[in-house]
Amino acid sequence: MKPAAFLGKLYLIPTTLGESTPEDVLPVTIKRTIDFINHYIVENEKTARRFIKSVHPEKKQPELIIDVLNKHTEDHEHQEFIQPLLNGQNVGLMSEAGCPGVADPGAVIVKLAHEKGIQVVPLVGPSSILLALMASGMNGQSFAFNGYLPIDKGEKKQALKNFEKLSFDKNQSQLFIETPYRNNKLMEDLVQILQPNTHLCVACDITLPTEYIKTLTVKDWKKQKVDLHNRPCIFIIHKHY
Repeated sequence: MKPAAFLGKLYLIPTTLGESTPEDVLPVTIKRTIDFINHYIVENEKTARRFIKSVHPEKKQPELIIDVLNKHTEDHEHQEFIQPLLNGQNVGLMSEAGCPGVADPGAVIVKLAHEKGIQVVPLVGPSSILLALMASGMNGQSFAFNGYLPIDKGEKKQALKNFEKLSFDKNQSQLFIETPYRNNKLMEDLVQILQPNTHLCVACDITLPTEYIKTLTVKDWKKQKVDLHNRPCIFIIHKHY
């Protein structure tokens, strides 16, 4: 293993959570970092280039070297992606939206970096998970992010029942997400499956002009009408004592 002095650093660069003004949600540190990094690992090259341009318009796009990391990436490519770091170059890791490594395929690169003795530098930026929890009024001392729910109707129902029970037994808020075009269907399922006194927070379009965050009991949600179609959402449930 090379001494740390001869290795590059892996910078975890947060992005905006949608079409928002970067200066509204990102510190100046992000621009400073992009200024000296030309090599990036991203989920989508087109959106990554657009983001870099929005943050740092003076950055010369032809000089950027971008590796794409997504569900189609082969395991052997991960080793290729970190080679610049082993050669002493700094690399930026960016998620498609939000914080790299959190509900994001970039975690595999961070793991590799630690295994190779490469310094990992997380930068400040918006996390939809934490922002939703902050605004929910639920338990910020004990919570769990559970990713996506099962697609199968029966499995989804069982998962929701399990999360509801877990929230009650452990006094622990349960967070999860859904593919945006399935949000409205999930909302229907939530009010049908969960107990009337269970609290449900719906947080969507976080940090955007259309931001919508509301916590109600399931009983009260049944009286509400909200269109969540194709809007990135975080759902949080908590059944209290």
